[in-house]
Amino acid sequence: MANDFLVLTHDLDFGSILAATHNDKPSVIQIRMGDVSPDSSAGLVISAVQKLAVELEKGALVTIDLNKTRCRILPLFNDTHGA
Repeated sequence: MANDFLVLTHDLDFGSILAATHNDKPSVIQIRMGDVSPDSSAGLVISAVQKLAVELEKGALVTIDLNKTRCRILPLFNDTHGA
């Protein structure tokens, strides 16, 4: 890829596309909260970007909700591949 972008989204399609294509970029942050306004989500997003900067630079799918933040390193593979 020519550019190292970070996609910030509320849409699950980006994660599905990464899983289907096995690409290692772009990194995606999915916000899984009802209120995705900057007032509600900015602190969680900034915290996740700071904590996971190395992973995001390499390629990661990060999911943020009110209770936790999860990080999966790209490329994504189905846990049952090869089975």
